[in-house]
Amino acid sequence: QVQLVESGGALVQTGGSLRLSCAASGRTIGSYTMGWFRQAPGKEREFVAAINWGGGGTYYADPVKGRFAISRDNAKNTVYLQMNSLKPEDTAVYYCAARRGTAVLSNSGSYEYWGQGTQVTVSS
Repeated sequence: QVQLVESGGALVQTGGSLRLSCAASGRTIGSYTMGWFRQAPGKEREFVAAINWGGGGTYYADPVKGRFAISRDNAKNTVYLQMNSLKPEDTAVYYCAARRGTAVLSNSGSYEYWGQGTQVTVSS
């Protein structure tokens, strides 16, 4: 069993930056692919970014390419999402997720473990 706890969400202005963290416990996440998803009010949960176990493979949703960066520190059992040039449309609850295996996938159904989410609000 893997427990995931997100942190770092906040209220920021358009153009600002935030770094989200996802701390894992229960098991080392070194062999897990990790992902970030988000859900805005009234919308379905959507994929943001994912990173494979070694950190050498990453995958981003088109709306965040060039602005967001996912990384991981397996020694700290933590995954990060650096978010730059934030826009109001980035406002959502951001969730961390984990899946066993090396495939870097965008399908939320492929992820077995989820955190409780952290709120990111970008004001215009």
